[in-house]
Formats: sequence, structure tokens, C-alpha cells
Amino acid sequence: MPLAAAVAASAVVPPRPPPPPPRRARPLRSFTGLILTRDLAALTVARCAPSPPAPAAEAEAEAVAVDEAPPAKPRPRRYPRQYPGEAVGVAEEMRFVAMRLRNPKRTTLKMDDTGAEEEVGDGVSEDASASEEEEEDDDDVVEEEEEGAGLEGEWMPSMEGFVKYLVDSKLVFDTVERIVAESTDVAYVYFRKSGLERSARITKDLEWFGGQGIAVPEPSTAGSTYATYLTELAESNAPAFLSHYYNIYFAHTTGGVAIGNKISKKILEGRELEFYKWDSDVELLLKDTREKLNELSKHWSRKDRNLCLKEAAKCFQHLGRIVRLIIL
Repeated sequence: MPLAAAVAASAVVPPRPPPPPPRRARPLRSFTGLILTRDLAALTVARCAPSPPAPAAEAEAEAVAVDEAPPAKPRPRRYPRQYPGEAVGVAEEMRFVAMRLRNPKRTTLKMDDTGAEEEVGDGVSEDASASEEEEEDDDDVVEEEEEGAGLEGEWMPSMEGFVKYLVDSKLVFDTVERIVAESTDVAYVYFRKSGLERSARITKDLEWFGGQGIAVPEPSTAGSTYATYLTELAESNAPAFLSHYYNIYFAHTTGGVAIGNKISKKILEGRELEFYKWDSDVELLLKDTREKLNELSKHWSRKDRNLCLKEAAKCFQHLGRIVRLIIL
């Protein structure tokens, strides 16, 4: 019995529950993330808080000020100033240069590489070095005009001086006509056989003077220097050379003819030289050359045209030195 009672008692006692699973520790970053999340939430709430509304009076004042403000005026467009004679062509522009040089009371002008033309004292050039060079050129022009003043009014040429003038003129015309005839530059082709050529005519006059027992000298420094300059210029810059080409013939058909008439009356007993004769109307020949030059210059830049104007002044300087041989 005791054994049976023990068995029955053991059957009544409940079994022990299993031990609970071990608790997993949370990582430290979860705690830190919670803190950061709370802080960011607080900042977000602080930044997103609405600003206080503006007073009604200030809002109305701002609206009135906006309505009364005048509309902004559009800035006017600036166009480059047109040069005298530019609408006609570069030959007309050079004519204005010649008119300035003939006027002893002219206003000295200076020109920069960008095309700006201003009176001295009215502004500062954009390029200081270019201004200094052009001021030196203008000084040379004024000096030549002062020296050439001796040819105005009453002056007495010499036979020897006039022959020197013809010799230098022949060298210049020989150089110009040879360059135009032999050059491969397309720009020079338009001016071949223009009818203005003078070299052959001067040769006949020099032969006549030689037959009169008058010695024909070699070209002077003035003529040789100019001929060398023309040769070098023709190889480097066609627009600049054509400026000299046109102005040489232009000067001869105007002032040159007037000089020839005075020479004929004073020392040649009225003889008309071949140098001042043409096979047709010289005005029409010069007009045809001028129109060709104007047409060709339409393809040039403003910088090339400005260079032509500067070279026109140099051309008259060189020709002035040659003309002065008549009275030396």
C-alpha cells in the first residue's frame, strides 16, 4: 500500500514549466537614434512655425508703391558712328582726308584700331600705344603741310629741280604700274590698263629734256624711299597699297596738272609735256577707277578701311617731298 500511495501521489504533482528564453539586449544605437529623432522633430517644428502676418497697413502701402513705380525705359541701341563718305565708298572717305590735309586750320584727328575717330582732347583712345603712333603720324602731316606752303602763291621753279621731279615721279609710276601688271593678287587685276598710266609718257619728256642738253639725274632719296615702301606694302597689304595707287593718280590729275601748267608758263615757254596728256577724258578714267575701288572695298573690314585712310595721309606726305624738288 505505501508503494501504491506513493505512486498515486507522484501522479498528482504537476510538471515544472520550461525556463523562459534569455532576453536579447538592444544595441546602443537604437537609444541614440531615438534621441536624435526627438531632437530633429523639435527642430522641424520650430522651423515650420508660421511667421506672423504683416499688418494690413504695411501691405496696402507696398501695393500702392508697386502700382506707382514708373516702367523701366529700354536702353537705346548704340550704332557705330559713320565716317564721312562711308556711305559712298572708301575713295570718298579718302577724299575727305585729302580735304583735311589741304586745310591748314584743320582739326587734328586720331584713329584707333577699332575704328573710333575722335578729335584730340575730346577723349582717350582705347589703345594708348596706337594713339601715340597716330599722334606722331599727325605731327608728320602738319610738318609736311607747313613745308608745302612754300609752293602756294608766287614761287619760281628751276629747270634742274623740275627734271628731278620728273625722274622721281617716273620711278614711282614705274613701281606702281609694274606691281599692278605683274602681281598675282586678284585685287590688282581690276586696275590693269586703266588708261591712267604715266610711266611711258614721262619717259618721252625726259628724252626731250636730254635732247635739249639738260642732264637727267638719278632718282633722289625721296623717290627711292617711296618706291621701296610701295613695293613692300604691295606684298603685305592690298587695301593699303591700293590707297596709294588711287591717291597717286588722283593727286596727279588735280594738283599735278596745276603744277604742270605753271611750269609750262614759267620755264618751258608754254610747251605742254606728255606727262599731262591722256588719250581720253581723264575725269572719266579716274571715275572708273574710283568706282572699281569702291566696289572692291565693300568686301573690306572697317579696320582695312581705316588703314586706307591712314595710308592716304602717308601718300600725300611722300608726294609732297617729291614736289618740293621743283624749287630746290
